[in-house]
Amino acid sequence: MALNVPGLVVMATWVGGGFILGIAEAVYNPTLGLVWALMPVPYVLTFFLGGFFFAKPMRENKYLTMMDPFQIKYGNVLSSALILPALVADVLWVARTLVSLGGTMSVILDLSYVYSIIISSVVAIAYTLLGGLYSVAYTDVIQLILIFFSLYACVPFMMTNPNSLDISLTAFNETFQAPWVGKVDSQDAGKWIDDFMVLALGGLAYQAFYQRILSASSYTQAQVTCFASSGFCLVLGIPSILIGAVAASTDWNATDYGSPTPFERGQAGSILPIALQYLTPAYISVIGIGAVAAAVMSSMDSALLSSASMFSSNIYKNIIRKQASDREMQWVIRISVVVVGLAGTALTFLDNSVLVFWLVGVDMSYTIMFPQLVCVLFFKVSNGYGASTGYILGMVLRVMSGEPLIGLPPVIQFPGCRPDSDGTLIQYFPFRTTIMIISLVSIVLVSWLASIIFNKGLLAERWDVFKINRRQAKATEVAAALEDKKNNEDPGAAKALLDTTTSC
Repeated sequence: MALNVPGLVVMATWVGGGFILGIAEAVYNPTLGLVWALMPVPYVLTFFLGGFFFAKPMRENKYLTMMDPFQIKYGNVLSSALILPALVADVLWVARTLVSLGGTMSVILDLSYVYSIIISSVVAIAYTLLGGLYSVAYTDVIQLILIFFSLYACVPFMMTNPNSLDISLTAFNETFQAPWVGKVDSQDAGKWIDDFMVLALGGLAYQAFYQRILSASSYTQAQVTCFASSGFCLVLGIPSILIGAVAASTDWNATDYGSPTPFERGQAGSILPIALQYLTPAYISVIGIGAVAAAVMSSMDSALLSSASMFSSNIYKNIIRKQASDREMQWVIRISVVVVGLAGTALTFLDNSVLVFWLVGVDMSYTIMFPQLVCVLFFKVSNGYGASTGYILGMVLRVMSGEPLIGLPPVIQFPGCRPDSDGTLIQYFPFRTTIMIISLVSIVLVSWLASIIFNKGLLAERWDVFKINRRQAKATEVAAALEDKKNNEDPGAAKALLDTTTSC
């Protein structure tokens, strides 16, 4: 049987350093626990929805990036604005992977956090620049295999450490800290639901997801890729859960780590490498650290290439310099990789929690990009008026809801908003899901109203800033040309019409 490289690459993209360190952090953290380690289960939903609904229109229309349908339907100006949250999400993805690798290096090599982050950033950027798309893809496959075997090899040694209790005894009983299973209080249920939905649906608005799906040879293979990836996400999440549980069941004062505990020292985000270093033999620890490094690299290059491909294809090539040569485009991609890498590096100094960067990054995709993508792919009535309204409304509501990571206090305090132990106001209402729904409804409703106003002649066509009638006609022509191309009737028609449409 041939190796399903796209499927393995998709898994390598999602099962990165943020995945394995974030799960272990959540399970170990006495204020969270297993019930808050949501990543594996929502990702099953991500891949199933992606395979059943999103992969088909993206492949049938021969799109190259996630932003192509926006550029065809809404034009260059609006699509350029819409690409910003997608790029920010990728930068935050880079930040969380650097926190993963930098935190691991800081623990193992006893380097300062700053130096560890800088070294990790330089290595990751250089690695991505030196590897072409195919070399990166096949390296991701090797990294995924390394992650699988290395982490599972470390777990038995950790679970038999004499300084750690049986995790079944500490799952529901408080010993060295709160039970590692954790709990969801009724007042926290809204936040749990919100986090689940953010992780499940936010991933569908990442360019990295479609970059991998569109590389499949057929729609059937793309679906198989998604379904297989969902199962492997669950399997690869188990070692991190067990490592977090063992860390929560360990008397750290009896180890060389000493007191206070990693949580009390503010090192919960690095609990996986700490556990590997102090709870396993040295040679096993090296294997585990190799798994962490492989996991980080497998998702780091994906985030850098994702943002570089969107900027180079949808902004530079289609708007700034349509006559750009292939060599020029290669340099644009390289420069984009460096810029995104440096931006992600700068963000790592705001916080050292993998979990925080994970949730904030996918937050941008969920609240802003996901409703836009749903509407542009599945609602024919959507147009520039609705898209711009949903975009502005979503942005304003999200900013006014506050963000603790950057010290932004909430202007809008949803029901249940209360301060945490540090006095920072936290939203416990599912506010991100609420913003996503408001944005989606506003896109459809305003698009429908604008379509009626201009189709019925209630306003003169000269007031039609987004030229929705013309764009709808162009979109129909492009769809027909793409169908012709698929049937080998007119191979050049689709590209010609695409160029004409995006120039409007």
